[in-house]
Amino acid sequence: MLYIVATPIGNLDEITLRALEVLKSVDLIAAEDTRHTAVLLAKYGISTRTVAYHKFNERAALDSLTARLKAGENIALVSDAGMPAVSDPGHIIIDAAIENGIEFTVVSGACAAVNAAVLSGLDTRTFTVLGFLPEKSIDRRRFVEPYVKLPSTLVFYSSVHDIKKDLTFLYETFGARRVAVCREMTKKFETVVRGRLGDELDIIEKGEFVVVVEGASAESELNALDVEEHIRHYLDAGLEQKDAIKKVAADRRVAKSEIYAAAVAMKEREE
Repeated sequence: MLYIVATPIGNLDEITLRALEVLKSVDLIAAEDTRHTAVLLAKYGISTRTVAYHKFNERAALDSLTARLKAGENIALVSDAGMPAVSDPGHIIIDAAIENGIEFTVVSGACAAVNAAVLSGLDTRTFTVLGFLPEKSIDRRRFVEPYVKLPSTLVFYSSVHDIKKDLTFLYETFGARRVAVCREMTKKFETVVRGRLGDELDIIEKGEFVVVVEGASAESELNALDVEEHIRHYLDAGLEQKDAIKKVAADRRVAKSEIYAAAVAMKEREE
């Protein structure tokens, strides 16, 4: 049997009794980082042998693990945190288990995407987990293009090295949508910063991040107006220019810079 075991995303006390029992009883634990997993095992007095199974050796380690499963051994797969196969190694060995008729099951537990979706305060009736953005700009654009008009809340993972770049990209792509940036979930210094893409968000650049972005909404009736008429609508309603620009950008799901240029041109003509 192959066990796909969820492990804590931060606080090590958040592990299920079943997960502990499985980790104690299996013949082998395949871990994304054996040193990282050793901390969890030591806390609970678990001495099961571990081997490395990460994105750089998934295929190289696959034959050996599959052979052991076929021979009747029980193996637990764990990632550094959360649910294996969700933006972590796991899909390849699961595919192999299916192809070889090997039984496998999931041992429930934490998933950072689920925690973040709930913490965000955004609509969780439907949400789509997109994981980490590709590195190259052209790949990023191609990756997110199918989701720009999706009404589902979108969940992205981001590292400390990429968080600013990722937020800028998401703003340029989705406009001034509502966003929640979650950090250090379940830990002592858990933080959730809520606002809109394009805002100056007060983010501590430490740890790992989950970014939750509002889904596309039905087009505002105001979007039938041209941009200047749209801006004028909010100015006539008593908003300051900067607030009118922000509202129009949010309605149209575009960057505030696009609306700002139109507002400046409009003001210059009026003067």
